[in-house]
Amino acid sequence: MGGGVVQKDEGGGRKRRRSRSRPMAEINVTPFVDVMMVLLIIFMVAAPLMTVGVPVELPQTSAGALSANEEEPLTVTLTADGRIIIQTTEVAEADFLTRLRGIAEERRDNKVFLRADGAIPYERVVQVMGALNNGGFADIGLVTDFGGPTFDGEDG
Repeated sequence: MGGGVVQKDEGGGRKRRRSRSRPMAEINVTPFVDVMMVLLIIFMVAAPLMTVGVPVELPQTSAGALSANEEEPLTVTLTADGRIIIQTTEVAEADFLTRLRGIAEERRDNKVFLRADGAIPYERVVQVMGALNNGGFADIGLVTDFGGPTFDGEDG
């Protein structure tokens, strides 16, 4: 027969493990803070990229920035080839006024930003501004790039 060693418990056969059986009473917030910091960085990087993605060559001016509202601003873009785009959706000229009136009924704010390519004739820009006004948008902001002439002898 095989032989073996038998260990004898000294304490009545029952051992207590106090240090391992206690429930954890503190919440570890380090992973939560790490996740929140990563999300904050992602949104800080992504926010500037969330502008309307229609490429136009905006004219430059020395005017200051417009104030922002709670509601996402409506943006109308005139491209160099004459297309009209509301936010990111191209709209036919015949449907433009009807679409504007529908949008104006759904919105609380009557502010609209007009982005027009610098190569567009001024007459065309004013025609679109008139359509915006007829469509229910009286507060029209013209979007430009910063750094244009200041008319005081200095540029940008």
